[in-house]
Amino acid sequence: MDGLLLCARYAFAPNKLKYCGPDKNLELFQYCAENQKDLGLSQLLKEFEVLYPYLKLIARANNLADPFDLRVVEAYWLGNELLENVWARDLYDHLLEKQQLKRKINKKSLELILGKIPAGAKVHHSFHVFNVFKRTGHAPVVHTLESMDNCRISWGKVKQVNGQTMKVLSQSIILKAGKLVLGERVEKEINFGLDGRKIAQKPKIGDWVSFHWNWFCQKLDERQVKNLECYTRQSLFLANQTL
Repeated sequence: MDGLLLCARYAFAPNKLKYCGPDKNLELFQYCAENQKDLGLSQLLKEFEVLYPYLKLIARANNLADPFDLRVVEAYWLGNELLENVWARDLYDHLLEKQQLKRKINKKSLELILGKIPAGAKVHHSFHVFNVFKRTGHAPVVHTLESMDNCRISWGKVKQVNGQTMKVLSQSIILKAGKLVLGERVEKEINFGLDGRKIAQKPKIGDWVSFHWNWFCQKLDERQVKNLECYTRQSLFLANQTL
C-alpha cells in the first residue's frame, strides 16, 4: 500500500461529511476507487489543516523527507515506533503554533491538554480526538461520546460482507463510572463502497480491518491491531485524567 493512497482512505469519510479538508470529496473518492495517485492527490491532502501538520511533525522527527511516507501515515492513524521519536517540546510547540489551539479553545482547556504532554502524550490521531474535546476542523463544536467514537480510528473483525457494506465485531467507546473506556464487542455495519464503486479491495470474513466514521480504511495485520489498540488505550488514559 502506498502511503499517499492509504492516507486518502483515512481522510475520505470525515471529508465526505465536510468535517475537514477541502470541498473535493468526489475527487478524493475517485483517487481511492481507482487506486491511482498524482501530485493532485498530494496537494488535496495538504489542505487538511489538522492532518497534514501532524504528518509533517512525525516525518521531521524521524528524518523522513516525505510526510506521506507509508511509515509516517501508519504512525499517525494506527501508531508505530515513529511516534516515540517525537520530542515532547516539539509536540508542545506544534499544538500551540501549527494547530493554533490557543486561538481555538479556551485557556483552561488548553492548559489541561498541554499538561498531558509530559504525562506521555503521543502524536497519534486518537490523542487529538480524545483530548482536544473541541473539534478543530470545519465544525468547531464540542465532541459528543458518539462523535468521539466515530472520529477515532476503530478496528474490528469482519463477520459478514454484503454488497458495499460489511458487518464487523468491534468495541465502541463508552462511559463507565465516569471514565472513557472500550466497551464489549458489538456488531457494526461499515461501508466500503458508493454508487457501485469500492473505496478499497473487498475485505474477507475473518479479516481485521480499520474504519473511520463507519468507512473501511484498510485490512490490518496482528502488529497493526496491537499498535492501534495500544495507542488508543494510552490516549483514553490521558483523557480520563480530566473527566
